[in-house]
Amino acid sequence: QVQLAESGGGSVQAGGSLTLSCTSSDHTPIRGYYCMAWFRQAPGKEREGVALIFSARTTTYADSVRGRFAISKDNTKNTLYLQMNNLKPEDTGLYYCAASRAAGWGSCTNFYDRASHDYSPWGQGTQVSVSS
Repeated sequence: QVQLAESGGGSVQAGGSLTLSCTSSDHTPIRGYYCMAWFRQAPGKEREGVALIFSARTTTYADSVRGRFAISKDNTKNTLYLQMNNLKPEDTGLYYCAASRAAGWGSCTNFYDRASHDYSPWGQGTQVSVSS
């Protein structure tokens, strides 16, 4: 399983924007991982899915971020992105990325639904703090 590393977090005021990046820390090409996702964990809460992308095209988002966040994947840069706009204090948390070789949308969404509890290895994450 590829080891991923997240970056780009920071502290912003509500309404601000951040772009998170995720790449392989062991230089494994991520183009072979058609299914990739972002998760986050707020203090005292369980890890939750934020956004999912399959085959660099098909996407889905948690209701709480739909319309504000955008997930994208650039295989030429070996990087997964999460563009976050109009940030809210409830977006505060540690953000992680995950990858799967799931070959279809159905298996990809199944991975997404289970990864919060089953995925390994997680990276160190990147902290996002949004103040009101």
